[in-house]
Amino acid sequence: MGKPEEPLVGVNMSTATGALETTDSANTSSEAMERKSSSSGSLKRSSPHDGPDDDEGWSVIRNGRPVKKSKKTPKPGSGSYPEFHFANTAKLQAKINLSQLRDLILYIFADGGGPQWISVKHRPEFRKIVAIWVPGLEEAMFKPGVDFGTYNKRRDDGTDKMVTSPDDYYPRPLKKEELPRALKPFADMFKHLWPVKAPGDDKTGRIHSPMQTFLTAPLPKSQKGNGPQAVREPKGWKDQRTRITEFLVSPQEYIEHGFLTHPALLSEELRKEWKDPEGWVHTRVETLEDGDVPEKEIEQGSVTAGREILALDCEMCMTGEKEFSLTRISLVNWDGTVVLDELVKPDKPIIDYVTRFSGITEEMLAPVTTTLKDIQARLLDILHPRTILVGHSLDSDLKAMQLTHPFIVDTSVLFPHARGMPLKNSLKFLAQKYLNREVQKGGHAGHDSVEDAKTCLDLVKKKCEKGKGWAASDMQGENLFKRLTRAGTSYYNQAGPEAKGGAATGKTSAAVDWGDLERNQCSAATYRIACTSDAEVEAGILRAVHGDPDGLEIPGGGVQFVWARMRELEELQGWWNRNKMTDEQTGGPPHAPNGSPDEDGDEGKKGSKLEVKLTELTQRLARIHAALPPCTGFILFSGTGDPREMSRLQAQHVAFKREYNTPGSKWDQLSVQWTDVEDQALKRAVRRARNGIGFVGVK
Repeated sequence: MGKPEEPLVGVNMSTATGALETTDSANTSSEAMERKSSSSGSLKRSSPHDGPDDDEGWSVIRNGRPVKKSKKTPKPGSGSYPEFHFANTAKLQAKINLSQLRDLILYIFADGGGPQWISVKHRPEFRKIVAIWVPGLEEAMFKPGVDFGTYNKRRDDGTDKMVTSPDDYYPRPLKKEELPRALKPFADMFKHLWPVKAPGDDKTGRIHSPMQTFLTAPLPKSQKGNGPQAVREPKGWKDQRTRITEFLVSPQEYIEHGFLTHPALLSEELRKEWKDPEGWVHTRVETLEDGDVPEKEIEQGSVTAGREILALDCEMCMTGEKEFSLTRISLVNWDGTVVLDELVKPDKPIIDYVTRFSGITEEMLAPVTTTLKDIQARLLDILHPRTILVGHSLDSDLKAMQLTHPFIVDTSVLFPHARGMPLKNSLKFLAQKYLNREVQKGGHAGHDSVEDAKTCLDLVKKKCEKGKGWAASDMQGENLFKRLTRAGTSYYNQAGPEAKGGAATGKTSAAVDWGDLERNQCSAATYRIACTSDAEVEAGILRAVHGDPDGLEIPGGGVQFVWARMRELEELQGWWNRNKMTDEQTGGPPHAPNGSPDEDGDEGKKGSKLEVKLTELTQRLARIHAALPPCTGFILFSGTGDPREMSRLQAQHVAFKREYNTPGSKWDQLSVQWTDVEDQALKRAVRRARNGIGFVGVK
């Protein structure tokens, strides 16, 4: 085949449409361009988002072509300066959401489609984008005459926090004279306040992670329909061998995922009132410390940390309406050897063998005499305090065996669904995505519990070899940082002097956040800057934008995309989920206030604590904005609305489940109740908590 023709100067190779787009260049003959485009088999098309370029044409840079000297950055107010424009005549059908804010970044910098809710002018002139998540901001804070001293003393239903009707989808113009003093600088940075709907599910009473939503891009159309895509390590990835004990299900997760409580997880007081439920047994573990292994006994570099690892999978049949009973159990050790693989005959008559899933038939169970009690007795001898059970959705398996064990690694928890609980990824999906393996292909013959147990084991082994940050960022799509690295678009007029054979197509990125950035979506960023305060976040953003003076880590000129989070307002407001026992994965504040924020003013400072914090936050954002180079997109979002009532009700539900799942407890004697009244109140609280805000502008 002949050498492919190079793209022509003045032609935009749109990666979103795969078509050539011509520009209205005053210095380029449109007729000549059309003839050349036609000769190369290209399709001429104008972008509705890009205004006319009054200077020179532009194109995507391809390697191997001499680079034309980079155009000068346009000056603010010039005809080619990038801009976000909203027309009041636009017909919005709903509030914009976090996915649309993320897709705006993909449209400007990568292969995303054009937004319908806002117009983007002179897209090729955008040099950088900075997106900052600021939990704690609310629309009502921008209301004229708001009293921050009494702001959080609201009615329980939260209606006084709503400025406009929930059906009002349109952005609110920011008028400096009408804004509270603490927030007036917002009008200098942005034209509008946008109502933004947070991701969530009103029916199940949960908000999905704003971080997961914003930093997970949908798969390109070319990749959809072909099954899960194999995970790819980000550029510069280094494996970090991690002990399996780092992935144990926490006591809180134990409750949230429906495991029946093991006595070792209870307080000493509750253990005194312990009563074994009928038919249930518990492994011989007195305290959680019984599972600890002295460091001197652990082989150096061992990921098993001196523990015995057994992968478990069970098959069940139906013995009643919504009642499943154990019919097969398989145990596999760390090296893949089958320790136990037995068929089990239920005590009750089987009404459905569920062969298409279980693989169990009436003929297979006919000669079996092994009972559930026989299996329980064997397991109590096999499982000791230093045993870790590995499996997928182990709560179902343990319920079928009527057995509890406190040390569990569950792949449905280790690889959570992108939209959060109660959704779970299937083992088949995880095997395809992370092991490039097809499992559960038995068809009508059902599943193979030994195969499933080994698959769980291999998933955990790979996680231990790769580290906490591996596979933590792109469960149902592609990590945003990875997408920008893979599909980032560099235009001809942005070619830097260092691009001798053509500008790199990938976009460099930085994540600036509280906590351990290796354990979440931030692990895929080109550079990661961990912080412990908003002051450090501010400094980290500017460092990422401008680069290090010596260029040793972040090169001079900085990165092209920065994602950051400020958390001190969130800390003051109490806006994180207290149901979590640890916030390490999302980098939460190490010390949080109890209850609602103190409304009394700080001594020596004007205004309430809330007003002081908002003033400090706004000044911080204004300093960042002032330091940004020209042609930088600036995006700000709250993530959610006020989640406190939702969190209170979720905590009540967790307490109810803890008591309800405690063996020997009686429903009518529980200290915490959960009825339809509480369930409906939770759904209303979730709907309120999904009312967030956002801002978009250009420096």
